Amino acid sequence: MEGRVDRGVIAVTSLLLLYGLVMVYSSSAAFSLRYYDNSFHLFLRQLMAAIMGIGVVVVLSFYDYHRFFHLDDLLLVGSFLLSLLTVIPLLGGGDGRWLQLGPFTLQPTELVKFSLIIYLAATISRKGEKISSFTEGVLPFVVVLSILGIVMISQPDFGMLLLFGAVSMVMLFLSGARISHLAWLGMGTIPLIYVALRIAPYRLARIVSFLDPYAYDTSSGYQIVQSLVAIGSGGVIGRGLGASRAKLFYLPQAHNDFIFSIVSEELGLIGALALLALFAFFAWRAFQIASHASDRFGYLLAFGIGFTISIQTLTNLGVAVGILPVTGLTLPFISNGGSSLVVTLAMVGTLLNISKQGGRP
Repeated sequence: MEGRVDRGVIAVTSLLLLYGLVMVYSSSAAFSLRYYDNSFHLFLRQLMAAIMGIGVVVVLSFYDYHRFFHLDDLLLVGSFLLSLLTVIPLLGGGDGRWLQLGPFTLQPTELVKFSLIIYLAATISRKGEKISSFTEGVLPFVVVLSILGIVMISQPDFGMLLLFGAVSMVMLFLSGARISHLAWLGMGTIPLIYVALRIAPYRLARIVSFLDPYAYDTSSGYQIVQSLVAIGSGGVIGRGLGASRAKLFYLPQAHNDFIFSIVSEELGLIGALALLALFAFFAWRAFQIASHASDRFGYLLAFGIGFTISIQTLTNLGVAVGILPVTGLTLPFISNGGSSLVVTLAMVGTLLNISKQGGRP
């Protein structure tokens, strides 16, 4: 069944994209002026990524998503190899998460994120009833996540690894994997998380400062404290667009991980709730598209996309308001970052194609 693309997704994506561009300029102008002698520097890079992403949306909205079913292994391996290159000093972009490609930088883990969703949806669909078996159903995915985890931890990008784990667990649960298998799997990751925290002191410091940020307000708790100050100072209506004080180098990563704090400071509770409403509407439309997908692969792919963007959003907001430790995950559509924006828009394009081919719920 061929139909029209979901207009709700197009509308809410357009609004989120516009919202993000405005806030990237507002939150990054001072930073760009100090480090690049041009207050528009990061905004223009984000605008270029947005234009590229819109092109990707158009292409993928016409690209039959069923073709991904036969490319899942290739996409995952290819994106993993790109991510592996970031640990090579000559190619890395500074913190081990980026590839320097001339004047541009690429974060391969963003590609891994989308590829993993495709791989999970395709492989689960092929396994069918075997997914209820631990050795044939769950264990292969554990092996894949373990291999990805080695690179994620060495980059380091522990927050993205936790996101991969959450998405995998939920998609396996939806596909019919036994709860007991998933519970044992979850318990088995606890020692691994502990080891990951112990081998990287900054990760453990984030946990400790999260529990009592004001006791570490000059060290590891500084970001959380400044984020809470920014959010609280916005009140109901905010200081006004462009009037943030936190972005004047009080709040690190104001245009990246903590951009929601600047939104709340400048636009107040009203602006923050408007943004949350847009994300909620996007999630609803994504899950509606999943429920109307024409086949199991389309259902799992659409649900995986909707869940990934939603859980990443909730995680970022949880960090900003101090109810979660710092993870390094960006706010989809809104945070500065070309790789994140283009890949998120690629997911939107795939959602639109699934909606075009949707049948009965």
